[in-house]
Amino acid sequence: MKSENIFTSMPENLDEESIDVLLQRENLKIERIISKGHTSPDTGWYDQENDEWVLVLKGAAVISFENETEVNLAVGDYVNISARTRHRVKWTDPDTETIWLAVHY
Repeated sequence: MKSENIFTSMPENLDEESIDVLLQRENLKIERIISKGHTSPDTGWYDQENDEWVLVLKGAAVISFENETEVNLAVGDYVNISARTRHRVKWTDPDTETIWLAVHY
């Protein structure tokens, strides 16, 4: 068994948000997401079939919910988003990478 580090193998080019699946099983998916000024597309909301727990490991972000609630996330902050809760990433820090750990379950 080999250990890995979530802060290694960082993409050099972040023209687009980077999403790496770290682990996937029947009812579980764990992703590392790297954003740098990226936001959700203006055309829609995420409306996922599964719950999602996200943790900011580096950087900062703002998640907007359809009910007009916003959650500001800094290093160490996390939020659990219930299935079918429409949301979008409104802002991520444009000056440094925002590294998320996302657990879909």
